Amino acid sequence: MTNQTKGQNMAIKTVHLLVIDPQEDFVNPKGALFVPGAEKDMPRVAALIKRLGGKLDDIHVTLDSHHFVDVAHPVMWKDAKGKHPAPFTIITAADVRDGVWTPTQPGLTKRMIAYVQALEKGGRYPLCIWPPHCLIGSAGYAVVPELFDALCTWEREQFGVVDYVSKGSNIYTEHYSAVKAEVPDPEDPTTQLNTRLIQTLQEADLVAIAGEAGSHCLCHTVTDIADAFGNDDYVKKLVLLTDGTSPVPGFEKLQDEFIKKMTARGMQQSTTVDFLA
Repeated sequence: MTNQTKGQNMAIKTVHLLVIDPQEDFVNPKGALFVPGAEKDMPRVAALIKRLGGKLDDIHVTLDSHHFVDVAHPVMWKDAKGKHPAPFTIITAADVRDGVWTPTQPGLTKRMIAYVQALEKGGRYPLCIWPPHCLIGSAGYAVVPELFDALCTWEREQFGVVDYVSKGSNIYTEHYSAVKAEVPDPEDPTTQLNTRLIQTLQEADLVAIAGEAGSHCLCHTVTDIADAFGNDDYVKKLVLLTDGTSPVPGFEKLQDEFIKKMTARGMQQSTTVDFLA
């Protein structure tokens, strides 16, 4: 933790913990979209919860929540031969316009062209096809056992309720960030800005952040929260637990860039051992 935060400990009244997508498919080495390092991150976060106990006033846990049919899953797309794209295929707006990749359901073509164009205009990510993961109801959807045990212990001992935040169930848009979809659907409130969560975090004195992956869902959740705060003075309350997150392999640079940009805006860094020690 920065010296600044250590010096403020006596003045801190409310502390929240935000854990991004601590699910089997990301954390378990046998998971559908395993993030190397996550299997060590989550036990450390679990230990922090048990160490701090009642010092944590609230815990928020986001859950990637997908259907098998999803805009970023292979089944949504096909080539001229009817073959679905392999995981990690990038689909551009030009690909869709030119028929390199077309929606499996032809009636979605106009909508998908508009969607991929909106993604490119947003400038965060192109459309990347992922292995089907965190399917609602599947074993891969569950919070990993060691962390889940710590969360249940906190609920029992503090008589608290963990705030589980679902994201990603709209099949027509990606939802890396836990507080809004990449391209919000005007007909689906769950894809629009989660003002309830943002306001709750804004009212806390400190918000410790961990989860997977630092290059994707955590990165954009924190960025969107900071942007929604509207004042970088509030960003100073955000504390990234650097030993509680890992990047998707091949995207390490995105995590490094995220940390550099957010620390420049005031985000602090600590570890699960040093935070509020």
